Amino acid sequence: MKNSLPYFASGKVVKGFGRGSKSLGIPTANFDQFIVDQLPKDLPTGIYFGWAQVNRRPIYQMVTSLGWNPYFKNNTKSMETHILHRFPEDFYGAELKICLAGYLREEMNFKSIGK
Repeated sequence: MKNSLPYFASGKVVKGFGRGSKSLGIPTANFDQFIVDQLPKDLPTGIYFGWAQVNRRPIYQMVTSLGWNPYFKNNTKSMETHILHRFPEDFYGAELKICLAGYLREEMNFKSIGK
């Protein structure tokens, strides 16, 4: 993994599963599946930290979940980015650029949403 970081990705923001904001209260920006499928094979699933930029606006800190979301039993690998900034509206279709700067932890399964 050390050779894969930092890792840069960019693409349009697409609708995800709709759980980040609605179920968890943590809005996420999602990349198209094509972007996820292009990730390096040695980049493990888990939670990453780094930087994000939407439509060439200011750069903010972020965390990204990369993987299968075990609690929700996803069949498809996803990359969901939570930007540490409060945006006034959704930005589907916007250009999102991220830099995965470091690895925080592996994916975890939880007994409930509240855990």
